[in-house]
Amino acid sequence: MKAKEGVLDLLQKVVTLELTAIHHYLLHAAVCDNWGYERLEHELHERMTEEIAHVSKVIDHMLYLEGAPDVQKLGVVQSGESVQDLFNVDLKLEQEDVKLLQEAIAHCSMVGDFTTRHLLEKMVVDSEEHIDWFETQLRTIKQVGVENYLSEQIKK
Repeated sequence: MKAKEGVLDLLQKVVTLELTAIHHYLLHAAVCDNWGYERLEHELHERMTEEIAHVSKVIDHMLYLEGAPDVQKLGVVQSGESVQDLFNVDLKLEQEDVKLLQEAIAHCSMVGDFTTRHLLEKMVVDSEEHIDWFETQLRTIKQVGVENYLSEQIKK
């Protein structure tokens, strides 16, 4: 099936952002593991696994639309000096993801590509749930203090 105008370009942007997210979560999970925060390592590893599923579906869909996904591109992978830094970086990335997905969904509606729109709508729900999780963690840190929060993250 041939892609409608602009759809493959937007899907390529989604692939790049999702690959960047995978690398973010891979790094941040490893950092949390190194710092001894087993629960956070597990959570971030789960996020990475979800992003792998997302990018896999988008790549498959691009191939279905007779596109050629470029998996060589990657955005900047950022880290931080603290768990809060990691959460803020990941929150920002997820917010960028939602913005891009919403833009792509609107474009797909405009050009009448409802199959792609449906795929992206499922992804935006996951990304919004990720945003909620990061916001909740940051709010909890403010409420109970970073030491109390981190003491709960040592074991699963």
